[in-house]
Amino acid sequence: MKIPEHLLSTERLRLREMKETDWEEVHDYASLEVVCQYQPWGPNSAEETKSFIRDVVIDTAKDPRTRYLFAIVMNDDNRLIGAAEFNIHDFQHNNGEIGYIVHPDLWGKGIASEAAKLMIEIGFKHFQMHRIQATCDPANIASSRVLEKIGMKKEGVLRENLLIKSGWRDSAVYSVLENEYNDRMPTRST
Repeated sequence: MKIPEHLLSTERLRLREMKETDWEEVHDYASLEVVCQYQPWGPNSAEETKSFIRDVVIDTAKDPRTRYLFAIVMNDDNRLIGAAEFNIHDFQHNNGEIGYIVHPDLWGKGIASEAAKLMIEIGFKHFQMHRIQATCDPANIASSRVLEKIGMKKEGVLRENLLIKSGWRDSAVYSVLENEYNDRMPTRST
């Protein structure tokens, strides 16, 4: 199911499908400890990043496709600076999940919020989701702020649900419902 181009861009950035040749730019951030400190993966070796990209490219051909992972590319210089993801968890109940990662050189500039908003918009406008969620480490204050900024509400904390390098990690769960999105989220003209 092809996503319309107008849902994949803003004035500053655009989302596009990952290509195997993107591995070096992805590795620029995926190999950094600071980027993956709250994640169960990384820092990646070059081979781990190449394998990740291969898996992402393979996912684009699945039918039904449930994972949409896009490169975040800056419009001004065509530089790949991160990734944004939308996963369909349940077609029957219209539940999805978003995720994002941005190169630390661009942290604090609103890029993650902009990309996450696009993922929410794609989920509700293109895939007609009823509920979209996201999780983050409760210690990851910056990610919590992004999720709140884009209109998601904290539902609670899953205790020790993810094994990371330092041990078991809790996950804060955030969500937004279709009616909340329609009532409160600003819409862009098409």
